Amino acid sequence: MPRRWLLMSLLFLLLPAGCSDTHTAPSSQPPLIRVKLIAGADQVLITASQPPVVRASSDAGAHVMNFPLGMQVQVMLAPDGSWRIGNVPAGQGELVFQTAGDPLLLNGLAYRGSYRLVPVGPGRFDVINDLDLESYLKGVLNAEMPSRWQIEALKAQAITARTYALFHMKTDGANRSYDVYSDQKSQVYSGINAETDKSRQASDETAGVVVAYGPPGDEHIFEAYFSSCCGGVSQSAADAFAGPNIEPLEAQNVGTLCNASPKFNWGPIIIPKNELTRRIKTWGAATDNPIKNMASLERIDIQFVNQYSRPTRFLVTDTRGTNYSLTSEQLRTACNTDAGDGPKLFSSFCKPVAQPDSIAFVEGHGYGHGVGLCQYCTEARAEQGMTAEQILTAAFPKSKLKRAY
Repeated sequence: MPRRWLLMSLLFLLLPAGCSDTHTAPSSQPPLIRVKLIAGADQVLITASQPPVVRASSDAGAHVMNFPLGMQVQVMLAPDGSWRIGNVPAGQGELVFQTAGDPLLLNGLAYRGSYRLVPVGPGRFDVINDLDLESYLKGVLNAEMPSRWQIEALKAQAITARTYALFHMKTDGANRSYDVYSDQKSQVYSGINAETDKSRQASDETAGVVVAYGPPGDEHIFEAYFSSCCGGVSQSAADAFAGPNIEPLEAQNVGTLCNASPKFNWGPIIIPKNELTRRIKTWGAATDNPIKNMASLERIDIQFVNQYSRPTRFLVTDTRGTNYSLTSEQLRTACNTDAGDGPKLFSSFCKPVAQPDSIAFVEGHGYGHGVGLCQYCTEARAEQGMTAEQILTAAFPKSKLKRAY
């Protein structure tokens, strides 16, 4: 996930919403979210069950295309910036496909809303899915949390995911053609095929509700992080991502609450030093971190821990004796960069032990960054009878539920 810590004012905030409010209809329509499905495509295949409406930026109006119904039609962008739908020229600039009937299929997959194809270079374009936020959430929930879990857990996840999405719509989305990615760089969105009865129920029963923080009457949404399993101790956003800290995103000790996760305890994970050197330098080059110039890896040590003894910063030492200090999530990301099918760290909650030719990561706990809402803790709390509101105020201390629309 991209990392931001700026608090966003709920300028559209209308009224408080506790659990008693979450079953009421929202007071206005949900906003439109723009999801990047594909980056840098050279072609896509569109399938329609009825003639779609198509419009290019260069055209004065939209056109109803006489598609061969039920068959895939190739859409390509020529190097000169002109579109071709099958063999038909289709103008220049952004190209939008929409339909009032059954959803259009993109490369065989169905998504609600419309598709916007945005040129990004000669013959290359991004594919953006524009749809309302509640429809988007229905395609997120089952991709991020098992649908067999308790409905209150799914409702807590829906509120968290909605808050996260709104935050990025108001920050990153202001300066680009999309708001969020469709994968783990934001949160996983898999369209209509990922929807279930419970994902639709969780979205509908919490429609418009977000988690917020601040003085009464001046609450703000924040980047509502979530991950699979904290391993018993979460970490603050400040420690994980080296940003400002707020009370809802501080570290917590939850003991064995999430021990149903198969990744609650793990290890050892052993990675050769030469492979780790390659991965870390690759990450350093991609992020312009000084570690890109490191010599061969000698050792990795825990530099700092939080108040509950979870590592928050690591010291990477190369064979020249040069030290590089990385946050917990910088280290995990660096060690997993370009790993392919090789071993990966499940979390940064572990202890690295230097061996002659490798690093053994032992005493591992948890899966993911461990900031904010722990999904296995969420399910455990739901099984204990807690409501979505109670789950969220436990996961994000000093927060409250509010209605955003």
